[in-house]
Amino acid sequence: MADIFSDETLPPLLYEMLHDLLTALLREEERVDSLDKRISSWVNSNEMASRLTRIDGIGPITASAVVATAGNASVFKNGRQFAAWLGLVPRQYSSGGKNKLGRITKQGDRYLRMLLIHGARTVLLMSSRGRGQHSDWIESLRSRKPDNVVAVAYAAKQARMLWAIMAGKPEPVVA
Repeated sequence: MADIFSDETLPPLLYEMLHDLLTALLREEERVDSLDKRISSWVNSNEMASRLTRIDGIGPITASAVVATAGNASVFKNGRQFAAWLGLVPRQYSSGGKNKLGRITKQGDRYLRMLLIHGARTVLLMSSRGRGQHSDWIESLRSRKPDNVVAVAYAAKQARMLWAIMAGKPEPVVA
């Protein structure tokens, strides 16, 4: 790829505009880095948020968003209700004693659901490399289901683990 600034056929105004855009982009990257550091600092100082980051796929941004949005876990009866609030449970079409499960409802907090699913995708990547706390569960599910379904299933599992930690339940010991 040729260096655009070495091409002398381009007008000087274009150079100036590209320089301004590049400078603005670098400023925004610095701002994002600064905000990431502030969020990480807050997560490290907040006991609940720092406990949430112990779960695979949960980083400072997700932990801070969960604590800020759903900090009081006692509002939810159990982890499944929390996952349902996020829209991570299957829609039920039940009639006459026959239970049919459909796609996830997607009727909850879109931002938290997106963060959990993206975090779950990183856990799937870790699992394919033989790392992670739940790699056996993930790989057994992966042998039967597509990766997107597995990612959403793990995101629902993450939501339940998040609720358990926020509700003060003892953290499970993973061997």
